[in-house]
Amino acid sequence: MFNCLIRSLCGWGCDVSVPLYESKAEFFRTLGHPVRIRVLEMLVDGPMAVRDLLADVAIEPSSLSQQLAVLRRAGIVVSYREGAAVMYAMSGPDVAEVMVAARRFLTAMIAQQTELLDELRDTATVAP
Repeated sequence: MFNCLIRSLCGWGCDVSVPLYESKAEFFRTLGHPVRIRVLEMLVDGPMAVRDLLADVAIEPSSLSQQLAVLRRAGIVVSYREGAAVMYAMSGPDVAEVMVAARRFLTAMIAQQTELLDELRDTATVAP
């Protein structure tokens, strides 16, 4: 019963008998698809209707449905009806923070690579 409670509280189907690093790896594997990342980036600003997600992601409806199901089963997003529309939202603010942190990290990495490239170009013009 305790494991069931922990799983329901965790939201990602984690098992207390599994080391935390394995649960983290599973979480990041769940995020490891470009469509899922794009959907999460869109949901950072708030809930969206499936039709709006579909228009922006520009993939087949069945493919989007499959990717949304993966995120929903993992507890990363939740779905609900609003009139005739099916809406999706992040399950909580933590996932949005992960997305913001990833963007910040990648921006810093690209900036470092750009600086290195500039240095290489500068030394190439100075060298004989």
